[in-house]
Amino acid sequence: MTGPPFPVIPVSAIERDESRPRWLIDGLWGASAVGLVGGQPKVGKTFLAIDMAVSVASGTKCLGTYRVAQPGRAILYHAEDSLGAIRDRTEALVRHRRLSLRDLDLQVITVPSLRLDFPEHRERLLRTLEPLGPRLLVLDPLVRLHSRDENDSSQIAELLSFLRELQRRLDLAVVLVHHLRKSGAPQEQSGLGLRGSGDFWAWLDSGLYLRRSGNNLILSMEHRAVAAPDPVCLRMTRDGESFAHLEVVSGSTEEPGESTSLRDAILETLQGCELTREALRAKLSVKNSRLGKALASLMEEGRIERGLRGWRLATTD
Repeated sequence: MTGPPFPVIPVSAIERDESRPRWLIDGLWGASAVGLVGGQPKVGKTFLAIDMAVSVASGTKCLGTYRVAQPGRAILYHAEDSLGAIRDRTEALVRHRRLSLRDLDLQVITVPSLRLDFPEHRERLLRTLEPLGPRLLVLDPLVRLHSRDENDSSQIAELLSFLRELQRRLDLAVVLVHHLRKSGAPQEQSGLGLRGSGDFWAWLDSGLYLRRSGNNLILSMEHRAVAAPDPVCLRMTRDGESFAHLEVVSGSTEEPGESTSLRDAILETLQGCELTREALRAKLSVKNSRLGKALASLMEEGRIERGLRGWRLATTD
């Protein structure tokens, strides 16, 4: 015998915690959720992660749109950016929001190397965070935080298990910045397209995915506990001098047929092929009514047409 049986209780005996918010950032990131910000290189993942951290630390709206339900201390670790670069990016957001950098409860881990595959580094990270009581931890990028084979689930499971333990012990939200596979297919611009083992997608509670669409960015979201909202369109913009920041330029509140993100996704999906409406809907994971309006709009503009087997890009003489 190695110990007593595990305790078991009826679900009905579990007390409801009515005071606990569902969200850290409304609609964007769950309360004490672990997950990933994914996208191709140079697509704005770090800008988005810092925006989240500044928003939580200041209580201001993320991307100027999403309310912070649980403001608190945020902590960053950036394995690729210098401390000066982190300050510049953070200061741009702070000035845009007319905040004071000195008053911001945002801190940075300054150790030159943090390895989640080293037991001593995991222990040091836990001891660092415990007395600080952060609400949010951002680790950027994951590829620089370990030397494991990301395609081997047995090797990755240990890292993800530690981060889940960190979340539970400290009631902490964890954001990992990670890459998507090198594929332009819209259906892979989500958790399905994360580079490496499928354990990444299975592990996350919240996921944010960025992809380029012309001069803009498309932000897709998914959550373990609620249905995924419609994607939104973002733009990198500047205030005055060089205060770069991301802002929402369109989203699900617009007329569905006018959604830039959906129209671009349709055109991208139809490159070199012909698809039925049902096949398009399955690939894009979009409501039938939205898809119908977008198809009608694109057909009126002469950008798509009906073929023998479905929709295709319009042919030119």
